[in-house]
Amino acid sequence: MKISKLFITVAAVIFIIGGIVSSGAFGLNWRFIEQYIKFPVVQTPVSPITQVRVTNEESAVVDVVDRVSPAVVTIGIKGTRRIGDVLELNPFDPSSPFRRRPGQTQQFEQDIATGFIVGTDGLIITNKHVVSDTSAGYRVITKDDKTFDVAKIYRDPSNDLAILKINPPAGGGLSTVEMGDSDKIRVGQMAIAIGTALGEFRNTVTTGVISGVGRGITAGGPFEGYVEKLDNVIQTDAAINPGNSGGPLLNSSGQVIGVNTAISGNAENIGFAIPINVARDALNNFNTTGQFNRPFLGVEFQMIPRQTAVLNDLPEGAYIQSVVDASPAQIAGLQNEDIITKIDGDKLTVDNDLAKVISKKKVGDHATLTVWRDEKEVTLTVTLGTQEQ
Repeated sequence: MKISKLFITVAAVIFIIGGIVSSGAFGLNWRFIEQYIKFPVVQTPVSPITQVRVTNEESAVVDVVDRVSPAVVTIGIKGTRRIGDVLELNPFDPSSPFRRRPGQTQQFEQDIATGFIVGTDGLIITNKHVVSDTSAGYRVITKDDKTFDVAKIYRDPSNDLAILKINPPAGGGLSTVEMGDSDKIRVGQMAIAIGTALGEFRNTVTTGVISGVGRGITAGGPFEGYVEKLDNVIQTDAAINPGNSGGPLLNSSGQVIGVNTAISGNAENIGFAIPINVARDALNNFNTTGQFNRPFLGVEFQMIPRQTAVLNDLPEGAYIQSVVDASPAQIAGLQNEDIITKIDGDKLTVDNDLAKVISKKKVGDHATLTVWRDEKEVTLTVTLGTQEQ
């Protein structure tokens, strides 16, 4: 009982003192009290494990950016455009009362995208849609603000990839990236993107994770007005903005694992990159042949899925709708309405279609085709060529 009364008395005294100090009566206030009484500061302890994790992640990103940024370049476009067209009355032609008076022609330059240097001889990888305007000129700006005119452009006919060639400075001095292995990436691992965001902010760095693999998208950009369907690309939540096209997607070791190529217009934090192994194969092919040679069969086809095949008493495979004249397919003897069921014993299915199997081969390879024709199997041998042929 005495303890209860004591507790009530102490609480009442604290309440009265608090009221007096809060009201400022007798010249007392909390600031005055703090001058003579030091209240202990309570800090929430931070786990050492959390501190180590955050520090390691920050250090990894900073290290990657320091090492790779010198090899990341801004792609700019330059050309002419007409401005100030005026629509005016035409008093001399009643049938056409208005006429357009052309304005002035103006030179322009604009940063539009990103690329990264893969060879000290001046080879740069970017997206094909970045340099789709064949009438324009392009330039490359390095991190240290050195500008180079693009001497040559090689556009990949099969992927949204292009290789730019600049003349390196005397004595060299170009930094290059290290390529990783995109077949070994895992969903959830760190991803770092570097690029000229919005065509304005050079060497912008964003981070995230690999969100998915094997996606199918339509690539393009607001600066280029160009789109292309792509399969088997990498999805990431590292912010990829217009202008990041052609820039590197990196892992925590600073290796390029993808070529940033597109963003989702219907969602946030969804970007896509072409696997670097695709770009590496294209680059190796280019270094060997001087061009983007792709294995070419020369047919238009439609895959017959398993259910359709069963219902129509047909084999599963690639139904040939048309054969290109003078193509490897025609030379080998393929005909319209043939069904290719196997290539070198590799069965064709909807998931393993004709285009996918051919893409794994090289120009000049000989392939054995198992063909269903007139209710019996025919074996043909084809030598894969190039589309240019």
